[in-house]
Amino acid sequence: MTRDPCRILVAGEDLVLEPSGALWWPAEKTLVVADLHFEKGSSYARSGQFLPPYDTRATLRKLQSVIVRLGAERVIALGDSFHDDGAGARLDLEERSALSSLTKLLEFIWVEGNHDPNPPAWLGGRVVAEMVIGALVFRHIPAEGNRMGEIAGHLHPAATLSRGGMRLRKRCFVSDGSRLILPAFGAYTGGLDVRDEAVCCLFQNGFGIYALGKEKVYFIGGTMAALTG
Repeated sequence: MTRDPCRILVAGEDLVLEPSGALWWPAEKTLVVADLHFEKGSSYARSGQFLPPYDTRATLRKLQSVIVRLGAERVIALGDSFHDDGAGARLDLEERSALSSLTKLLEFIWVEGNHDPNPPAWLGGRVVAEMVIGALVFRHIPAEGNRMGEIAGHLHPAATLSRGGMRLRKRCFVSDGSRLILPAFGAYTGGLDVRDEAVCCLFQNGFGIYALGKEKVYFIGGTMAALTG
């Protein structure tokens, strides 16, 4: 099926919002993902909360699929790629091999997150606190104040929508054209309501909500009117 791309401008750069939750920058052949949270399931299991231990594999397969489909040459992972400092050691051999292959084939940038301030360097790729390319700056936690060109994660934005008497909770991108917050890409990642002050305080003049659908991204609107109370 042909996908209808959702394109937006951030700091003058033409970007594509993917229904997978990834961001595609065509001019730079760069794919950006946030909050992969590899090995979250095994982390929860250690504390007695048992989840199916397949989240890392599912997230990796989704990432590989998007990379191949778009022909990405660079990947920027915006922090919290690993759920904790020991997550890398808990990867199985197949998962380690898949990640190592990606970091060898592509320019792979690991941005430090609050869950993974020291991503496992032995997997390959480059570890940075933040990354600047042209007019855009890539970091994990959104900075305070107005930040032109900021691309960040951390907040896991999600919107609860009301449609035909039904309530739907969807991961979403949030942007005002100056900065962009990505949804979490990982399989076991929850979402923070976009009405939360942690999101709203970043956008003094309002923001657009771009909800993830199965095959496309839907622009919900530039106001909060589409959200349920």
